[in-house]
Amino acid sequence: MYFVRHGQSEFNVHFAKTRIDPGIEDPALTELGRRQARSAAAALAPRGPVRIVASPYRRTLETAAILAEALGLPVEVDALVRERCWFACDIGTPASTLRTLWPHLDFDRLGERWWPAHGESEAQLSARCGVFASRLHRATDWGETVYVSHWGFIRGLTGLTVGNGTVVEIRPGPDASVVHSPEPC
Repeated sequence: MYFVRHGQSEFNVHFAKTRIDPGIEDPALTELGRRQARSAAAALAPRGPVRIVASPYRRTLETAAILAEALGLPVEVDALVRERCWFACDIGTPASTLRTLWPHLDFDRLGERWWPAHGESEAQLSARCGVFASRLHRATDWGETVYVSHWGFIRGLTGLTVGNGTVVEIRPGPDASVVHSPEPC
């Protein structure tokens, strides 16, 4: 299975320059972020994925939409693969608003407020990654599923710190490797 870190967001631009949270809640992708998503789609195409699962943040949903269009695949939404709620960018958009922005996606499994109200500690992130990892042990769709997720979740799951638009392959067992990184900006 594959994990794609969402493309560059408006938050990423400001935070990379200042290392200060700019206070942008649930940011959209930049043009570079959209190019990174298209590059990830091109890298995934020969691998033959059959479904895409995305975190419910705007940046991951936008990335997933680009992947879905390029690969001709459906998108599912799963809050389990969301970012660690720590910065302003991790304050999500209510499910009712997401339904109006992406009416073809199913947000029924989300509560109206699906992100943690008071942030998420490293221990809580680790526990959530553990729940996901136990799900992986039962998975039968290795190599077929693309998860569009975030830096914190991918790091918590694999130990890898990856840039925007990076594709990581996870195989049964402890192996995870970067299979695509977008061109540096």
